[in-house]
Amino acid sequence: MPAPLEPGCLLWKYAGDLRSLAPGAAAGLMQLLHPGIGAGVAQHSAFFDAPFDRIHRSIPQIWATVLAPDGDRRARAVRDLHRGIGGVDERDRRYHALTPETFWWAHATFTWEIFRSAELFHSETLTAEDNERLYAETVTWYSRYGVSMRPVPPDYAAFQSRFWHVCAEELELTPAAARALDIARHGSETVSLLPVGGAVAGRASRLVIERPLRLVTFGCLPPIVRERFDIPWSPLDQARFAALALANRQGYRMLPSGLNRRALSGMLRYIGAQTRERRYRPAA
Repeated sequence: MPAPLEPGCLLWKYAGDLRSLAPGAAAGLMQLLHPGIGAGVAQHSAFFDAPFDRIHRSIPQIWATVLAPDGDRRARAVRDLHRGIGGVDERDRRYHALTPETFWWAHATFTWEIFRSAELFHSETLTAEDNERLYAETVTWYSRYGVSMRPVPPDYAAFQSRFWHVCAEELELTPAAARALDIARHGSETVSLLPVGGAVAGRASRLVIERPLRLVTFGCLPPIVRERFDIPWSPLDQARFAALALANRQGYRMLPSGLNRRALSGMLRYIGAQTRERRYRPAA
């Protein structure tokens, strides 16, 4: 059963925490690995010029559908941005962004992101009851889009089963995903993993931030996705990622909750400002 989505609920707690953004690039990659989403992104945005802009520009809009007072209205606006996104992919398969299973998968990766951030970066452990309550709140979140609820699993166990089935059987190396993975693996002289403006800022981010960001992106991915798509991940990578996650869990214990929320708001405003001109536009 859907649960109320309001201040104080578990989804507000975790989505309103800066750490909820940490698995975001991994969630974006899993969206690009979906045939319909990968094709839509490649054909209806400047993806191959700026592969990670689409991931970044989604975040403030999607998080607002949870945290903003007018979240319902914002969710319907996000839905309407996707009305004109459709066509035929590189294998001559028809797709549309609002096909129920396709639209649900995009949301499923965000649901997974919330659970993954809680699992990796928070010191408290969710109980079985917490998992069910949090999942029910994500169902309420999805209902705000005003789309078909047919693909939505009824409970957390069913969600996990469906999510892993898609990862194991339905994702594929779309051209968009191949491009993003190549840049994430090897870097680029012209493309940054971060929404930063200007050549100097881009170079600085590559030197200082992108290596740990790559570690977080690949570390957050489900192991089955790393294995299926030959994403390099060594025991040393796992040890480094585990140490980074532990540092986050320990460090955030000393961070005042108000400062955490302000940091999240600041990050969302910054990302929105950097990507505002490159958002999807409805088809004419």
